[in-house]
Amino acid sequence: MTQSLGIAVIGAGMAGLAHIAGYRTAPTLYNSELPALRYVAVADVNTELATTVAKRYGYAKALGTWHEVAADPDIDVVSVVIANRFHREAVEGLLAAGKHVLCEKPLADTLEEAEAMAAAARDAASLARVGFTFRRTPGIAAIRDLIKDGTLGKVLHFSGRYWTDYGHNWQAPMSWRYKGGPGSGALADVGSHLSYIAEFLAGEIRSVSGGQLSTSITERYLPVGAVTGHDLVELSNIAEPVENDDYAAFNVQFADAVGSLEVSRVAAGHPNGLSFEVFCEKGAARFNQQRPSQIEIMLADGPSATNGYRTVDLGPEHAYIGGGLPMDAPGVGVGQNDAFAYQARAFLDEVAGASTALPANATFDEGVHNMRILQAVVESAANHGKKVTL
Repeated sequence: MTQSLGIAVIGAGMAGLAHIAGYRTAPTLYNSELPALRYVAVADVNTELATTVAKRYGYAKALGTWHEVAADPDIDVVSVVIANRFHREAVEGLLAAGKHVLCEKPLADTLEEAEAMAAAARDAASLARVGFTFRRTPGIAAIRDLIKDGTLGKVLHFSGRYWTDYGHNWQAPMSWRYKGGPGSGALADVGSHLSYIAEFLAGEIRSVSGGQLSTSITERYLPVGAVTGHDLVELSNIAEPVENDDYAAFNVQFADAVGSLEVSRVAAGHPNGLSFEVFCEKGAARFNQQRPSQIEIMLADGPSATNGYRTVDLGPEHAYIGGGLPMDAPGVGVGQNDAFAYQARAFLDEVAGASTALPANATFDEGVHNMRILQAVVESAANHGKKVTL
């Protein structure tokens, strides 16, 4: 096993904080041992923010660019959590420098860039993985287990939505999230999550149809100063056009099932509204991110008058909780931040060659497949909902 690992995170915004904190929590999960971890650097073009975040989480220093991270011999493991359009340059540079890279989804703004990144990953001596964080949400994993072990049986129909409201206010400042071609907005941001969750439960998506993209707020004002996350800040009097989608919807065909998916960043009142229902041969299951420590299960195994949904509190018998969380008893709760810690732990285990209680993170080839789904939605929408085969 590697003697020690130096860690850096590029991007000190909201998702970056989840990675930064996740690496801090990772060695406390489970009883298997990791090598010594060195928390070397937080990097961000806003160096003042990087300095504040590095101090908050106990990282040794702040850096400004990925180039500085690539050149630092003390750094072995890097999370890339920056605007999608900068992923390729940073990831390829880090891999060339021999760093192990965990990149946020989606891999890039375009399928062509994602394919180039996957090719670079295959040629690299170091590891490259993409963060499909919700694969480690205990409730979602528990539903998958009930499908795989036959309790629910074969999936017939998946219905999912990921509604967010960070863009519903026209006063939200212009940022990188509102730039890029069709499909690089809500579809890429949260549709990437929803599509891999659908495949996690129902199998590989074979085709897409009924694609629809819509932009509700067509221009936004530039901020006066720096912006972190989805903050509302003072605006300038300079407006720029929104280039991508506020809303997307599409249908999918799996090998043996069908599905419908809907995503939005203008769904007022839904700050993080991931929810889905999966209908199977022997019953159904549903999950809502607003109640992440519970799942609902319906089994068609009793009298029709009493076989409705039952609520299950997640506990140590369910995936990733037992022996992982400090308080792993039912009713204590588990949230999205925990999934980032599991993700970081899985990546560190793989890099170090350590024994692990967690499955490996997704490969860049899986990240490309996810982007092919998104591209199929764009093509379907451009052709009046036409079916696009993957």
